[in-house]
Amino acid sequence: MMDQLAEYPFTPRRFKVDGGEMAYLDEGQGPVVVCVHGNPSWSYLYRNVVAQLAGQFRLIVPDHLGCGFSDKPVEYDYSLCNHIANLEALLAHLEIKQCTLVVHDWGGAIGMGWAGRNPEIVKRIVILNTAAFRSKRIPFRIAVCRWPIIGDFLVRGLNGFARAALFMAVTKKMRKDIAAGFVAPYDNWKNRVAILRFVQDIPLTADHPSWECLVEVERSLEKLQQHPMLICWGGKDFCFTRHFYDEWLTRFPAAEGHYFPEAGHYVLEDALSDILPLIKGFLEQQDNGHDRL
Repeated sequence: MMDQLAEYPFTPRRFKVDGGEMAYLDEGQGPVVVCVHGNPSWSYLYRNVVAQLAGQFRLIVPDHLGCGFSDKPVEYDYSLCNHIANLEALLAHLEIKQCTLVVHDWGGAIGMGWAGRNPEIVKRIVILNTAAFRSKRIPFRIAVCRWPIIGDFLVRGLNGFARAALFMAVTKKMRKDIAAGFVAPYDNWKNRVAILRFVQDIPLTADHPSWECLVEVERSLEKLQQHPMLICWGGKDFCFTRHFYDEWLTRFPAAEGHYFPEAGHYVLEDALSDILPLIKGFLEQQDNGHDRL
């Protein structure tokens, strides 16, 4: 299933958490960069970031439980707080004392949730088409996947969520081998359980089980106000629209924002050649002692 993935020559490592083993990449040496993916992607999303930066930085890229090379337990509570706890356990195990955090999609709430609990560890933050605050906005095409029975059939039966992302999340057509890499971990009903649980875990109302956890994440953003932030945003994201980009800039007015109007949700696929130099320059500022912290 996962052999010879295009542009992914890495060998994941393993770490035991409650519920199973997480896979993660640990590549390169130097200042630490932690990259946190969302749904329905996995560490494959950051493959080019790792390949291009590992000569100068240490890249740690976990697969959330249920994603990528990680275990995919069926009877597991795939909740926001559990994902944050898993990330926290992994980074504590690796004894990370200082890092730059890169987040995308669900990685925003998960990564920023961890950062808000550990603001002294995080020195810089890169935001890629994500949110870490409450919103009632949800596209109909995602809302349908939350419906009982229908959602199970679409997401786990037809692999509709992960496969739809191959063309809905990009504006540039993916090569076939790259598209195959994105969906490789999700090849049967069982292995798609986390994709569905992520969709179901979107907290839109106060009675949702993950609502209070998201509120905690949102409140903790205040602890990160003085952290240097780079925002790179795909303007043709049907889910994380311009509204979310503006919200980040409102909350972090000192952030360096770059808006790519022709890029989609998988902004690293559509605008990689523009974004990589921005991330590299942002990281090198830290090396040169330009941090405001």
